[in-house]
Amino acid sequence: MSTSIPSGLGRYFAWWASIALALVSIGLAFAWPQWWWGAAIGGVLAAIGTVDVLQKRSTLRRNYPLLAHFRYGLESIGPEMRQYFIEGDTAEVPFSRQQRALVYQRAKSVSDVRPFGSQQSVYAVDFEWINHSLRPVHLEEHDFRVEVGAGCAQPYSASVFNISAMSFGSLSANAILALNAGAKAGGFYHDTGEGSISRHHRVHGGELVWEIGSGYFGCRNASGLFDPGRFAANAQDPQVRMIELKLSQGAKPGKGGLLPAAKVTAEIAEARGVLPGVDCISPSHHSAFDTPVGLLEFIAKMRELSGGKPTGFKLAIGHPWEWMGIAKAMLETGLVPDFIVVDGAEGGTGAAPAEFIDHVGVPMHEGLMLVHNTLVGIGLRERVRIAAAGRITSAFDIARTLAMGADWCNSARGFMFALGCIQAQSCHNDRCPTGVATQDPTRWKQLDVPDKGLRVQRYHENTLRALRDLISAAGLSHPAQICPEHILRRVSPTEISSLSALYRFLEPGELLHGEPQHAVFRTFWAGARSDSFAPPERVGAYRR
Repeated sequence: MSTSIPSGLGRYFAWWASIALALVSIGLAFAWPQWWWGAAIGGVLAAIGTVDVLQKRSTLRRNYPLLAHFRYGLESIGPEMRQYFIEGDTAEVPFSRQQRALVYQRAKSVSDVRPFGSQQSVYAVDFEWINHSLRPVHLEEHDFRVEVGAGCAQPYSASVFNISAMSFGSLSANAILALNAGAKAGGFYHDTGEGSISRHHRVHGGELVWEIGSGYFGCRNASGLFDPGRFAANAQDPQVRMIELKLSQGAKPGKGGLLPAAKVTAEIAEARGVLPGVDCISPSHHSAFDTPVGLLEFIAKMRELSGGKPTGFKLAIGHPWEWMGIAKAMLETGLVPDFIVVDGAEGGTGAAPAEFIDHVGVPMHEGLMLVHNTLVGIGLRERVRIAAAGRITSAFDIARTLAMGADWCNSARGFMFALGCIQAQSCHNDRCPTGVATQDPTRWKQLDVPDKGLRVQRYHENTLRALRDLISAAGLSHPAQICPEHILRRVSPTEISSLSALYRFLEPGELLHGEPQHAVFRTFWAGARSDSFAPPERVGAYRR
């Protein structure tokens, strides 16, 4: 004789039990009024279960009334459970607990020393280190600087570590206030992001790099096109030290953006030069130019309108021939940007579709190498400064990035951690628990600006102190002296290579003379065009 329970009994047990609880409690409540609580609880649960059975959107809820909600509840707190109880200290998803802890410690100026040896697996593939010297250099100074725009009327001395682009709108008012207060106190720059310069950027007077995207926020006319007069009015403000034209960003290269009407508050509309309560659109490409030569002419125009401030552009590398076309345009026109910021496809604070976050664009290391090599190969590296951004939080991250060709580094999420971000990954739903990435005033008003501004300044200063100690141990006196030979990487359990051996570095002027030996340049350099971003004819020639 079978003793198995009918399949429906287990699945519907919670629902039937809630109905039974409601009915029994109602009967008992006439004699003992306190049972009305049981009737209320049972009635609510019975109602939810009944709705589950009758609805047709979720098969799981129809098959498991009430019980399905427990699954959804556990699933909803899964990321938090993994982060706090399961995730290892060195598991990068996207930043490890160890990386976050380092930022918190430096932002609070508490000890960041660790006992009992490294938690890193030093024999694991991809483990990296910097070799030390038997003759370390003693350095007092840690405020390392890079001169940008030497030929400009108003050159700028940039710190080697700065706040990367994050707009007011993606970040809260108090977050912007705190970041700028920290930048002012620490003497480093604060990139505005493409949301333009808000009133909150101006309160503390910290140095700004004004980022301009395809929506031309802060310098647009009623039709959304570039307005030279409005641009000049903002660009000539003494607080603005450099101008950065955004071609693409690492989180979603090749894709525009939309700030829904409900989020376009009066303050955001004021900063961007748009109407409040109306969808704010960032097109996927620029309307001011459509060729590499046009891009450089636009850069030159902005430099002139700004009064001679260093002007450059930011991009996440995609098709190599497009970047090479820009390089060829530099050679042909003599128009050269003062700086280029390479953003990595590692993503950033901006939310994006999963495919873009995971599979679109070139990671920062390879993008940086391509830009650096190209400028070396055409003999313009000394004239153009390069910055890089992409998961940079520590002094070693900065050292490695400089070794690969950058002059300075920017960080967005690192400075968000300094503000108190806990990596809740709620940047896109307006429910940031720390008030950093939300426009909900009940949340962001709790972020204390003086305290967080001090933490931003301390994080910057303590990271540069660590960089000073790192290069001192390597026998160097300035981060600019870090070379690819200084950084080692384990490429197998028994093989180690320096970055100089892992990457192919071009010789100065190599692209100007003969056939380049580097595979990417050998494939795409000859076909790249200064008058068009179109692919070379050979691209796609073998499609079926």
